[in-house]
Amino acid sequence: MGSRARTISASHYAAALLGCTMLAGLPTAAMAQDGDAAAAQQQAQPAPAPAATPAPAASQQGTVIRTIAVAGAQRLEPETIVSYIQLRPGMVYTAAAADQALIDLANTELFADFRIDFNDATGALTIAVEENPIINRVLLEGNRRLENDEISEEINLRPRQIFTRSRVRADVARIIELYKRQGRFAATVEPQMVMLDQNRVDVIFEISEGPKSKVRQINIIGNEVFPDSQLRSEMLTREDSLLSFFSSNTSYDPDRMAYDQQLLRQYYLTQGYADFRVISAVAELTPDRRDFIITYVVEEGERYKFGDVEVVSQLRDFQSDVLTQQLTIATGDWYNAERVDQIEEGLTETAGAFGYAFADVRPRIVRNAEDRTMDVTFTISDAPRVYVEAIEVNGNTLTQDKVIRREFRIAEGDAFSTLQVARTTARINSLGYFQENFEVTQVEGSSPDRIILQANVQEEPTGQLSLSAGFSSLESFIFNGSIQQNNFRGRGQTIGLGINYSRYSRSANISFTEPKVFDRDIAVGADIYRNEYNNGYFDRDSATYEQTTTGFGVRVGVPLSEYINLLGRYTLNYQQITVDETQFFADFDGDGVSQCEPLIAGRYLCDALGNRLQSILGASFNYNTLNSRQRPTAGTNASLSFDIAGLGGDTQYARARLNAARYWNLGAGFIGSVSIEGGYIYGWGDEDVLLTDRFFLGEGQMRGFDVRGIGPRVIRRFYVDENADGAIDAADLLPLGDDRNQDDSLGGNAYYLARAEVEIPLGSGARNLGLRPSVFVDVGSVFNVTRPQLTESPLPDGLFIPQRDGSGNPLFLQPTRDASGAITGTTLVISPIGPDGSTNQPVGQALPPFIEEFVGDTPSPRVSAGIGVNWNSPFGPFRIDLAYALLKERGDETKLFSFNVGTQF
Repeated sequence: MGSRARTISASHYAAALLGCTMLAGLPTAAMAQDGDAAAAQQQAQPAPAPAATPAPAASQQGTVIRTIAVAGAQRLEPETIVSYIQLRPGMVYTAAAADQALIDLANTELFADFRIDFNDATGALTIAVEENPIINRVLLEGNRRLENDEISEEINLRPRQIFTRSRVRADVARIIELYKRQGRFAATVEPQMVMLDQNRVDVIFEISEGPKSKVRQINIIGNEVFPDSQLRSEMLTREDSLLSFFSSNTSYDPDRMAYDQQLLRQYYLTQGYADFRVISAVAELTPDRRDFIITYVVEEGERYKFGDVEVVSQLRDFQSDVLTQQLTIATGDWYNAERVDQIEEGLTETAGAFGYAFADVRPRIVRNAEDRTMDVTFTISDAPRVYVEAIEVNGNTLTQDKVIRREFRIAEGDAFSTLQVARTTARINSLGYFQENFEVTQVEGSSPDRIILQANVQEEPTGQLSLSAGFSSLESFIFNGSIQQNNFRGRGQTIGLGINYSRYSRSANISFTEPKVFDRDIAVGADIYRNEYNNGYFDRDSATYEQTTTGFGVRVGVPLSEYINLLGRYTLNYQQITVDETQFFADFDGDGVSQCEPLIAGRYLCDALGNRLQSILGASFNYNTLNSRQRPTAGTNASLSFDIAGLGGDTQYARARLNAARYWNLGAGFIGSVSIEGGYIYGWGDEDVLLTDRFFLGEGQMRGFDVRGIGPRVIRRFYVDENADGAIDAADLLPLGDDRNQDDSLGGNAYYLARAEVEIPLGSGARNLGLRPSVFVDVGSVFNVTRPQLTESPLPDGLFIPQRDGSGNPLFLQPTRDASGAITGTTLVISPIGPDGSTNQPVGQALPPFIEEFVGDTPSPRVSAGIGVNWNSPFGPFRIDLAYALLKERGDETKLFSFNVGTQF
């Protein structure tokens, strides 16, 4: 070249800073390799220049830039690229200025490669660039635990943006952080780039999620009073083990770890260790990056007792000495911070219940280190008594105001009461019309002694359309369909229609309930129904029994107090009970009338056959303090009911039943419950209590036993020639539990049943699946029935029940012959002897030899225990029970496993 050219590239501008005066006159040419802006900035940091030999004066002064050109630009305008640097025509070109220009170009992050060429002879400066590609697509591969949308919302790379490696690295860090939040600290992300035509690129994040990082071990150092196992049980985080399969608390979570420190402190404060503190809490990732080991260093300190405890009330209606005497803590008790909080809440609620809504209760605690006591003074500040200025209902569009207002237990102008407000909240929640966790809010009124109560509701759908199908170990195939509107026309009325079908039962019903007649506390309802039931009293497939009940009922309910109501009802049923006459009817007496044969069907069933009209008048007393109708965790529900049949109709009996259940929140997610029930029925008139009106127990009521597997029963034990020796004797009698025997459950006139159950909490993952396991114990019995007449057939022939004609004559089969004497058929005749003197074959039913035993009529308790799981599965509610009968009586039928499942669509 006739002139000297200067070229400075992105990869060499740092070296130019070190020796720009020596190299200013030397032609150089190099291309940037990676276009990494961050690396370019790091390389461009000023560094002390080494001592150099002075260059000629012309080199120090430089050459004037005459023109600036841009080469390689595709999307960017040349003027835009020039605007990024400070070099301009007319300026003197120096290596330092060129280096600064390279830094400016690198900071834009727009270029994969760039350089500056300068010709000393012409003063022409050329900026050669290679633009970063445009992102065509951003793809995610290997992610299964996180959906694409969850990751895409967090990363910044988007299609049609300019690709830079710094942005890729930032998104890699974001994705890894997402997996750390999921407890997957071993997750790795490898970014890949696929070059396309037109300077486009696909960015692919290859994700290896790795296993979820569990807490392998929790170490506690410094504890002397309580063992490690006790302190671990107080924490939310759990060590990973085979028994923690359903728990989500075994994964490492920094927030949960901080919460565990608070739980440790709370536990020690409840045990009197007021000086307890956590010195350090460290979570160490194991070398394989799969699990964590957490170590807490604690200092327990000294244990304290309560010193002087008193209440100082500034409210005129509260006497300090009286409140002090009612405290549940006393001097000398071990200090318990939780009890202090409970007393503070109790005093606040007490003040609110008496109308002091703004009373402030503050405990003042003085620590006496010398004698290790804690003096506690509860100060109730003075406040005006508050009255309800107004009640406002907002947010309801369908539900009428009066439906909500009538649930308020407090009226405008009344003295404010926290108890009444809490009860109002519970009653509105129980309606089921509005959002969960609804609360009545309190707003300051027009003066300090006035308050406004607001019911800000959000209406939820109250119509229910349900279609379900499934399979039950009790009833085989099941189909249920129902439609119900619980807030009909926004008036709080309930109207419903239901249809049920299974192997053993079919039913249909229509119901209507008006909870407030004429806006008074009187509830009225009516039901029309038809129920069909078959095969229910026989544990054998051959039975063909059917009970059809068609009727209607009306009911009226009135509250006697806040938690007690009285329900009166009247029911009129038309009941039809039938069996297959071809199977169970015979003319055994020979009177020409075919009737139900007790030897085949059983005396109790034969007595129950026929059509009857039942007129039943009843009443129930109900007590309910449950906190939820669907899934209670606290409260009591009890009912006592009486029914009398016989005020008209064909059935006479009096029946009483008691049901009661109590629920407790046992803490740590455990829910305990105990329920008892019992009943007695007494019949009067010409007939005993019918089979269909008695009580039964078994699967469905008492787990661990088969359907109607408890209580009085007649077992018909047959003789079977097992050894096929042709002779039947006493040794051939089938054992009591053999399935070939005939077992008829008779029910009882009295029964009792008690259950104790504890629901076991699971991790959030299992709770989201709707899993609720429990352990239970059932105790019960059904008894008190008139001893039936038993039959014993003779050996070895058994009994034969002849078939008879309309006049009561036994029937026989007589062979018919042709002219040659060959038998061509048979004819029904009444003569046992044929024309030729041969014996005709009798027609009827032959029963093998048997004996009947009456067993199970005893009040002795039957006891079963087991485990069960409720699951709100995608197929609908599912219940599985595994129960073992611990105590049983002779003749009881047990069942280890039972389940019930359905589906909704």
